[in-house]
Amino acid sequence: MIDFLIVIIYFIIIFITAFSGRIKKDISSEDYFLSSRNLRWPSIAVSTIATNIQGYQFLGMMGSAYLFGLAQASLEINALQGILIAAFVFVPLYLKEKITTITEFIKIKLGNTVALFYSLTNITLFSTITIGAALFWGAYAADLVFGEQLSFINENRIYRIAIMIIFLGFFSAIYTYMGGLTAVVKTDIIQFTILVLSGVCVLSTTIYHLGGWGQLYELSPDKMHLHLPIDHKVLPWTHLFGLFFLNINYWCANQSIMQRAIAAKNLGHAQAGLMIGGLLKYGMAILIVIPGIALYSLLDEPLLDPDMAFPYIVNTYVPTGLKGVILCGLFASLMSTVDSTFNSLATLWSVDIYSKYLKKDASEKQKIQAGKNAILVSLLTGLLMGLILLYLKFENPNTAFTHTLNELRYYINCGIVVLICTSVIVVNPKAKWVLFSFLLTLPINLMIQAVFPEINYFVRAFFVVISGLIISFLGSWSKLIIFNKLFQFNSKKEKIGAIFLIISLIIFHIVFH
Repeated sequence: MIDFLIVIIYFIIIFITAFSGRIKKDISSEDYFLSSRNLRWPSIAVSTIATNIQGYQFLGMMGSAYLFGLAQASLEINALQGILIAAFVFVPLYLKEKITTITEFIKIKLGNTVALFYSLTNITLFSTITIGAALFWGAYAADLVFGEQLSFINENRIYRIAIMIIFLGFFSAIYTYMGGLTAVVKTDIIQFTILVLSGVCVLSTTIYHLGGWGQLYELSPDKMHLHLPIDHKVLPWTHLFGLFFLNINYWCANQSIMQRAIAAKNLGHAQAGLMIGGLLKYGMAILIVIPGIALYSLLDEPLLDPDMAFPYIVNTYVPTGLKGVILCGLFASLMSTVDSTFNSLATLWSVDIYSKYLKKDASEKQKIQAGKNAILVSLLTGLLMGLILLYLKFENPNTAFTHTLNELRYYINCGIVVLICTSVIVVNPKAKWVLFSFLLTLPINLMIQAVFPEINYFVRAFFVVISGLIISFLGSWSKLIIFNKLFQFNSKKEKIGAIFLIISLIIFHIVFH
């Protein structure tokens, strides 16, 4: 009963907060999509990282940490590379051009055709896989951990998860529809707080039962290495090469992540917000990875399914009351991702497609309404994808469609990395060559996978991106921007902060090698 009341209070708080951020009449599209370009660094930091954390990370990443140990933290802490490149290479360019969408920057560098291709690709991905997977995994994780408590929704598990997918999708869409980016950022701050509280509950509980932090090294020293052997099938240390480029895609060329920085009050707030977000990634790595390692040391009999690590910890060690906080944390991880994606979809559709191709003389009110309509349409496509994933999961419980979805993303993301890097590094890139190299990354990826199936997919991504960049650079060859001129700092303070974060990442790799 206590846990249920905590969840009810959580939804009431989210609704009230979102309602307080609802839009007023006669506002501009910039107010709706970019919160009047007035976001300060705390909001940028918290909202960006809240969007990044999803429900499957508590299941998949904690389960992976149970198997592979600290190496799983590599995916979290090395995000710092992409965050710093975003803050000091891409964001200064985005703010200088006063863009609303990343598509507008690509249009400036590569023309309308490539920009349209980029925008439609992202709209398609966001409205299907991104929203659908977030809704499914959030609802699935909640039911996996709290199935007994949630049985009042429906005794049939499939129907129960489907109802949660639909409810959470509609709830997130409603407050995003009402308030735009302002409502998203306000609710993300609350959701991130709940995420951290739930993570602390799980972490502190497992460490307490383990007997303290020192027991991690005493009981499972083999799990406390960040780098695994080169022949490791899942996380060899060489995965860092491919991860570097994929981080550029996620943190530098992803509208749902970059939208807060684009909406910053100024460059100083954008860079400070992203750097603080980088520090928060260290914390999230601890909250997600360490409990999985601790559980490995606590159990006498190994788990048959490593993805049960998180549910096992909650159901075995966490007391009543705290379970409600953790359930709210799972819902928060879902909603903070979905609401940001809705807002980005609305922005991409209204700015890139509607006002540019469908109604060039659209008023501010019409632009906002077009964005709202995009939210409603993407809600339907996202719900449909979420229910399809639910069907696939229960039709074949052992299916690895999560891996399949990641593979599909990487096929496209490798091309986006080639596109965005060429836009920044080459002074006068040739649009036809860049588009050609973008499209060529897919057959290159498939060819490498067919000829060398044993290569880790992160490593494969590295070779694909390098191949695409070589083709793009050769075809677009005019002049490359000097390396040190790629980086722009708002002031000496931001430069010192960046150096500190780089050194901290290097130290982390050395200490936990």
